[in-house]
Order: sequence, then structure tokens, then C-alpha cells
Amino acid sequence: MGSPTHPRDLRDLIRENRTLILDGGLGTELEARGAKLKGDPLWSARLLHTNPQALRDVHNSFLLAGADIISTATYQASIPGFIEHLRVSSDDARELLMSGVRVAKDAAKKFESGKRCALVAGSVGPYGAFLHDGSEYTGAYANKMSVEELKVWHRPQIQSLLAAGADLIAFETIPSIKEARAMVELLREFPDTEAWLSFSCKDARSISDGSPFTDAVQTACRSSQLLAVGVNCCAPALVEPLLDSAQSLLPPETGWVVYPNSSDGWDTQSGWLRSEGGSAWISELSHTWMKQGTALMGGCCCVGPTDIAELRRHLKGVGTFPSSEEC
Repeated sequence: MGSPTHPRDLRDLIRENRTLILDGGLGTELEARGAKLKGDPLWSARLLHTNPQALRDVHNSFLLAGADIISTATYQASIPGFIEHLRVSSDDARELLMSGVRVAKDAAKKFESGKRCALVAGSVGPYGAFLHDGSEYTGAYANKMSVEELKVWHRPQIQSLLAAGADLIAFETIPSIKEARAMVELLREFPDTEAWLSFSCKDARSISDGSPFTDAVQTACRSSQLLAVGVNCCAPALVEPLLDSAQSLLPPETGWVVYPNSSDGWDTQSGWLRSEGGSAWISELSHTWMKQGTALMGGCCCVGPTDIAELRRHLKGVGTFPSSEEC
């Protein structure tokens, strides 16, 4: 069976206990290729304005490595952020946000064939990503905002990504139950849209705001539009106990989404610190996560195309993919 051509097909794969491969850390791969992103409030989204070809190249590398789904360079993108940091108009800011989907789609089209069709997930980061103060790992801002205020913030990003043709939405690195609730409610305004929602977590039982992971999963699973719920941007060792703690709460047609880091943590001076063991979790833990019901698996910070290719070989025994021109 080839890769899915529509998010509805993802439901079928979840029922069949199949695991699809996500991409890895877009920002860290761009930095590895020379991009200067450290300290930039727009992170990789700045390249939508300055160097979209660099983004296409990285998307292409993850697709060659075997990713079934790639995410747009919009995690830290927003209309207010583009207006503030690029001095562009509101219309131009919206166009830049939409271009994140078009750039990813351009890369994905090269891999369309009778056997393979990569999907593009519109990346929506937490409000803390816009603040650029590390609060996507604490969720502290949610104490000062209402669910409605968070919905107002996220609505234009989702509208723009869907208008540009994103196949599904990726709510990523969500640190608080309040923000997850806002996203679940907001998703209902787009009834034909499916998504995944992944939390940032502080330990083996709690998301970043200190709430139990079990409560976070229950909140997310109020939406039948979510294909998968899970974790990203965390230490690999946290994944198994987190999933175990909430296994009984996952609806039958919802899978886990898992994409951890491959690093020893974040240093404000040096950025992500690469661990000596690299992506050892691929061989040590990925099969365990698959047995736990992980439907979508990839990597986050410091996980590159080589790691994604290794993950695909390890889980599926399949090597990297040629583009459609080479098929």
C-alpha cells in the first residue's frame, strides 16, 4: 500500500496499526546548512521572505529520506510577527504565511507517483513561539489569557494555512491545557479539516504547564477531527511512560504522534546541544512506541534527514525514495 493521498486515508492506516513517517527538525537542518537562525524571533519562517529555496531544499531532503508528511516552516510564523519583524503589510504577511504551504507543496509534487504522495501539514506553534522567550516550554502566558483570546490569536494562522492548501494541521509543542482547549474548539470552525496535536512535556507524567498528561490527552480527544495526539520536542526517554500513562484514554480511531528531540537540551548561548548518542532512540525505542499505537513518528530538534532515513529503514525496511522523475 502506498502513502496516503488524503488525510482520510490516515484514519485507515491508524485502524490498520500502520505508522507514517514525519520529517525532522527543519530549523536545525537549515542551521546545519549555514542559515543563521539563532536568536531570530521568526526562526525558520524568516526564510519564507529571504530564501524560500533553502526551505524547498530541506523539505526535499526529508522527502528523499522517506518522510510521508512534511511540515511547513510556519511554526514561529504569524501575521503580527511578520508585520513587526519584517515591516510588511497585513496582506503581505498573510501571503508570506500562505507561502509556507506552497513551498512545501512544491517539494512534495516532485515525489508524486502511483505509489507515493507526500502530505503537507500546516505547522501551528503555540502563542509562546511568537513571544520568543521560551514560554512554549512553560505555558506561563496561558495564565494571563482566556481561551477566547487564544482562539483569536490562532485563527488567522489556521485560516491562511488552509486557504493555501495544507492537507492537515499540526498543532505543535503545546504547553498548556488551556491552549489545547482553544485549539480543539477552534478546529470545529473548520469542520472539513483534520489535525494532530502534540504537547511539550516537562517530565514523564506532565505537560509543560504542570498538568497531568492524562488530562491533556482527555482535553485533546474531545475533538473527533484529531487524527493523533501526543508529544514532540521532548527527551526520547519521556515518551514511553507518557504514552503508557494515557493509553486507556485514546479513542480507537486516534493514534499517537511522537517526534522527540535528539539532543541534551537547550542552552541559551549555544542553542540545541547534540547528544553523543545521536538518534539512538531510533533503534532503542521506536518499535516500542509503534507497539503503543503510534500512528505518526518522526523527529524534532537535531533530527536530520539521515536520522529520518534510518527511522524509515528501521520501522519499514525501506530505503530512501527517488523523486517521481526517477520512478
